[in-house]
Amino acid sequence: MPVKNRFAELQDEITVWRRDLHENPEILYDTHRTSAIVADKLKEFGCDEVVTGIGQTGVVGVIKGKASGSGKVIGLRADMDALPIHEQTGLDYASKTPGAMHACGHDGHTAMLLGAAKYLSETRNFDGTVVVIFQPAEEGGAGGKAMCDDGLMDRWGIQEVYGMHNWPGRPVGSFAIRPGAFFAATDVFDIEFEGVGGHAAKPHETVDTTVMASQAVLSLQTIASRNADPVDQVVVSVTSFETSSKAFNVIPQRVTLKGTVRTMSAEMRDLAEKRIGEICQGVAATFGGTAKLNYHRNYPVMVNAEEQTDFAAEVARSISGTCDDAPLVMGGEDFAFMLEERPGAYILVGNGDTAMVHHPEYNFNDDAIPAGCSWWAEVVEKRMPAA
Repeated sequence: MPVKNRFAELQDEITVWRRDLHENPEILYDTHRTSAIVADKLKEFGCDEVVTGIGQTGVVGVIKGKASGSGKVIGLRADMDALPIHEQTGLDYASKTPGAMHACGHDGHTAMLLGAAKYLSETRNFDGTVVVIFQPAEEGGAGGKAMCDDGLMDRWGIQEVYGMHNWPGRPVGSFAIRPGAFFAATDVFDIEFEGVGGHAAKPHETVDTTVMASQAVLSLQTIASRNADPVDQVVVSVTSFETSSKAFNVIPQRVTLKGTVRTMSAEMRDLAEKRIGEICQGVAATFGGTAKLNYHRNYPVMVNAEEQTDFAAEVARSISGTCDDAPLVMGGEDFAFMLEERPGAYILVGNGDTAMVHHPEYNFNDDAIPAGCSWWAEVVEKRMPAA
């Protein structure tokens, strides 16, 4: 694989960084140790500016090229946070923090971008400015939005932004990408059904919320099967069914459902929210009860800009020889917030035959480091070529 020779030389060092991060995972915005390490290394590399505390615990480094005539400013983003999972890998460098684990490879993303930052600080073989972005709280905390809300894009004049995620099941160091909608919007909801509780031996004296809510669970599946255009993507999953009574002989007064909605367009997102409310209220009324919907919009659809996607794929082909068409992903990614503010692209890099992300036996594959670092560096050098 034609990766940059410098990253082959740096691989062992970057691996040490990555495994230290893996051994010391931090969740959501509590990335204090990780953020401090990142900031210290960026200063050690000689970045022209290092700023902490963006989006609470985010870190930004600025690296200026040998020339600045192009006026271009490119952002490169990696996420730093871990997941609330108890690790079961048995590795020598397994998590030392019970209930926390780098089960999505953010340790690898951070280490690879640090490697690229070291190389770019050494060579500066580009015309423009690169802004390296280390983000907390990707796993459900909207750290990308927090950094944007703190003025990330305007403060450093970022014009384009690029992100990367490792992908188990793909050959190590290979790449895949797609233009347009890529990762889904990830919304959550809870629905409280209210009826009339009573003795299970006298159901005729009650308004049975368990029957009501059970019917609603089934009816919600018609959003995908009967309301959505078959070519559109929508997933409505009820993941929790909780009653107000734990007794065997009581029909509960209340039942609460919780779940998630995944969509690939603003129109389908609006439709799903509307229909969930209508269906649950209609079902509740049919049985003589009531339903209250709380619907929360989390990450938006992550949309790759077409021009930047074509460029990102071109860079990937220069490294691995090919770049595959990636499938739609119904999982969420809060890089979506950055792509709402600036055009850019998000690419997948192969992690090999490993456990899937968010699994207690997952581990980032250090053999992917040279390819990932090379892609970051080539994005800068090809997008802002030195004269």
